[in-house]
Order: sequence, then C-alpha cells, then structure tokens
Amino acid sequence: MQARIQEYLLTEQDTAPYGITAGPDGALWFTEQKGNRIGRITPDGEMSFHPVPTPESGLSCITAGEDGALWFTAYKAGRIGRITVEGVITEFALPGDGSAPFGITPGPDGALWVTLTAAGRIGRVSLTGEITEHALPQAGCFPSFIACGPDGALWFTENQGNAIGRITTDGEVREYPLPREKSGPVGLACGSDGALWFTELLGNRIGRISTSGELREYELPAENARPHAITPGLDGDLWFTEWGSGRIGRITAGGELTEYSIPTEGAEPHGIALGSDGAVWFAEECGRIGRLIPEGPGVPQA
Repeated sequence: MQARIQEYLLTEQDTAPYGITAGPDGALWFTEQKGNRIGRITPDGEMSFHPVPTPESGLSCITAGEDGALWFTAYKAGRIGRITVEGVITEFALPGDGSAPFGITPGPDGALWVTLTAAGRIGRVSLTGEITEHALPQAGCFPSFIACGPDGALWFTENQGNAIGRITTDGEVREYPLPREKSGPVGLACGSDGALWFTELLGNRIGRISTSGELREYELPAENARPHAITPGLDGDLWFTEWGSGRIGRITAGGELTEYSIPTEGAEPHGIALGSDGAVWFAEECGRIGRLIPEGPGVPQA
C-alpha cells in the first residue's frame, strides 16, 4: 500500500507531543509532555491548546471516554485528567505517591482503566473520579499500555515483566510470559481479528496474542526501530510508530509488514491513532503532529 505523510508544526517548540487519540468531535486530541498542555487538531490542521492546571505533570496517554470527554494520564503528577471537548479540565489525584499512571482505556463497564507503572498496579477510575487499584503478581513489572479485549477483559503490556497481562473487571489477573527475554513490550491494541497486538520495543518485533493466550511474533525489517504505540486501521491492518527509526509501520493480520519514513529527521513518533478522516495520525516528540494518508488501489474508505 502506498501512502503520503503530512506534518503539522506546533505553535510552540520543545513541547514534546506524546499521546494522541480520536475525539468524539471528529478532531484528534494529544498530550504534550513538556508543554503541559492538551492539544486539539482538526483533520484540516487547525490547532488549539488547553494548559493543564498542575504544572510539570508529565502528560502521557489519552483516550476518549464513554462520557464524551477525553481522559489522560499525568505520569509525574500521579493524576488522571478529564477534558471536555469545550476544554474544561478536571483532575483526580491517585492515592499514594509515585504511582506514575501511563496507559489508559475505557473498559466494558464504562470506567477508565489505567496502568500504574511504578506501583505495579492496574487502576480503575469511575466517571465521577472514584479510584480502585489492583496489585499485579509480579513486582516491578511496569505495566504500560492497556486496551479492552473482545472477551470483556482488559489486556496490558508488562514492559519490565516481559509479559502480556489480562485483568477482568472483577480484578482477576493472568500473565502470559513472552518467549524471548528482554522483549520490552509497550504498545497494545485490539485488532479486528479479535486478537491483541503489541509492540516489542527492545525485541524489535510486533506481537499478537489471542484471547486464549496463543502468541506469534513478527520481526521488523528496520534495525533498532524501537516500535512504540500501535492502533487498528480500517481494513484489518494495524499501524505502529517506530520511535528509533523515525517511521510508521503497517502490519496486516497475516503478518505482512510495510514501513513509511517520516520526512522530518529525528521525528521520534510515539502515540498513534486512526482519525475520523480515515488517515493515521501520530504525535512526534520533535514538535509536530503527523498524518499518514493511505493511497492507491484497494484503500478502504472511512
């Protein structure tokens, strides 16, 4: 599949865009780790920004909640944030110090589920801000990205535990160790094939795990690509960022891989999401938002 990439330069530099998600308003919403703002960009490139009240909060991942708002994690501040499409921000402090929330996703119960990397826990945040936490069996496992599976459970990567985890809404946890040591799983998303797909930052692979625990792994063509985040596309494929190589990758359900180079050198892409326009949007730590538009025969329509 052919594709072209557009990039949009942010109004301020050194803000380090990180997470990105599609909003209910048709725009893309993103976090700035250094800028401490939540950004919004429309499909035609118009931007607006909303400063987060807590300074230097270390904004990380962002997702759309079932309440029509965007929810995000503040890694350094130990908070979960909520922003309406009008830009009204509410913050909820997590109990205890040093929990370092990172991944976030809506669960089948309507709540937000988050990974608490430093605490080694999975948290649940109700739409009113009530927080409960579930400890993971493996100490120091560093849970990272999290996604809802087709089985009604939450699936997550254990970056330092070298495993994929599963937790039910009742808090029952199961872990699936990866076959090779020091794979460093990070990004995770549910594919249209009913499996969970994940990135191996250190292993330089894309992985797939079925809800029954069957694992497959696919080596990336680029050396030291450092794949980071992953998201489903329109036609059963998945798209992912290659933080190390400055590329966007695509993998089909059958494991066929394609890579696309980002024009800006040193882009450092992190978060990635499918937009309402059918394009694949991604956050570049270098201070840009990227948009990849698939082209050519056989491209599905949004």
